Amino acid sequence: MNHKDTKAQRETEAISLEVNELARQVVDAAFHVHKNLGAGLLESVYEACLCHELTQRRVPFQKQVVLPVIYDGLEIEAGLRIDLWVDHKLIVELKAVEQMHEVHQAQLMTYMKLTNTRLGLLINFNVPTIKQGIKRIIL
Repeated sequence: MNHKDTKAQRETEAISLEVNELARQVVDAAFHVHKNLGAGLLESVYEACLCHELTQRRVPFQKQVVLPVIYDGLEIEAGLRIDLWVDHKLIVELKAVEQMHEVHQAQLMTYMKLTNTRLGLLINFNVPTIKQGIKRIIL
């Protein structure tokens, strides 16, 4: 099996029910936070409130996880940080920006590749309705 076969097989593999449930919990918590706070605050405020919601729901997560880069066999601390790593199965990248850019999706995808995580959520809280600000990425 070559690289293309492996990639194609992985893309067709379904995301597990467990991981989908974690994603559902995060999205529901994000809806709750946005409903109560609205748009216009700093990303750090949304992160703190989302963490509170996830804790209340007993969803296991880590925040601001340092992600080193391995280059030429050397571990390099490059300042990469995962906003939320939910049960080591789902990466959540938070934003509070006027407009999403391709670089935001690329950032999430890089974190997913470096951690071998298949599912990621890109959530922008600076939107009129949170549904407009959520993007689901599968690798």
